[in-house]
Amino acid sequence: MDAIITLSIILLQIVLVMGIILLHVAYLTYAERKILGLMQDRLGPMEVGPYGLLQPIADGVKLFFKEDIIPAGANKIIFTMAPILAFVPAMIGFAVVPFGTGEKPWVISDINVGVLYVLAVTSIGAYGIILGGWASNSKYSLLGGLRAAAQVISYELNIGLAIVGVLLLSGSLSLVKITEAQAGGFWHWYVFPQFVAFVIYSIAAVAETNRLPFDLPEAESELVAGFFTEYSGMRFSFFFMAEYANMILVSCIAAVLFLGGYNSPLPMLDFVPPVIWFTLKVYFFLFLFIWIRATVPRLRYDQLMRLGWKVMLPIALANIMITAVIAYVVD
Repeated sequence: MDAIITLSIILLQIVLVMGIILLHVAYLTYAERKILGLMQDRLGPMEVGPYGLLQPIADGVKLFFKEDIIPAGANKIIFTMAPILAFVPAMIGFAVVPFGTGEKPWVISDINVGVLYVLAVTSIGAYGIILGGWASNSKYSLLGGLRAAAQVISYELNIGLAIVGVLLLSGSLSLVKITEAQAGGFWHWYVFPQFVAFVIYSIAAVAETNRLPFDLPEAESELVAGFFTEYSGMRFSFFFMAEYANMILVSCIAAVLFLGGYNSPLPMLDFVPPVIWFTLKVYFFLFLFIWIRATVPRLRYDQLMRLGWKVMLPIALANIMITAVIAYVVD
């Protein structure tokens, strides 16, 4: 009976977290269109519901009923599975993210290698993009998939190296323990001793999620829509949801690693529920994603590769060496 109760609690946690994330994915699209509208002196969605609040639901219903087209020359099995392969890893990455705390942390599974788990599952998601581009039997899609592969290799390495500095300071791979190590005030947050790593992580996270100015795999002016040119209906929506779910995931990880996770910035503010602090920090990063999209033009592909390999990689390696030396001397 105890095992059944425990399993039921875990399943309830999973359903609750997945429901909240999917709701945020839907309304992140609305928030993005509204914020971009304000930045560009227009209104954004206004027609469907009050202030356009039902627009994401209308878009979802429309995509659900759209015809599902499979190109004649496509590899049907891989073409069908690729969007799911992109979407599922983006969702299961939230299993180790601590959203708040009470008597114990609000997390589905606090494993002692949480950071490695997130890096592993997000790496799998890139295969969905690559295989989707290849299986479409379209030159535009293939080029988008190849660009995605090169981009993932380049910037995932930088994300991993940026995180190493935080791991050296915290001495743990558990996201819960990393969060607890930053308790007691904002001066304990790792964004200050690891500011260089924070900047590298932020840039690489934008590139990993294929967002402007790093949206080369789906550059409309060059590749029509890149790796999902041939997709329609719900298969297209899976790619779409995977992008926004990944945005939320990398924002959650950034909040945990560098901004203290669910910890309040000042001890006197501990009366505010920890989940509120965590949510505000995640929203801050999501706003940065949208702000960058409205502000920065797309890079050329050679500039993208040069920035990743010749600028960010050496800086990330230097940051690790300096952090390791200081940590050794202090200990």
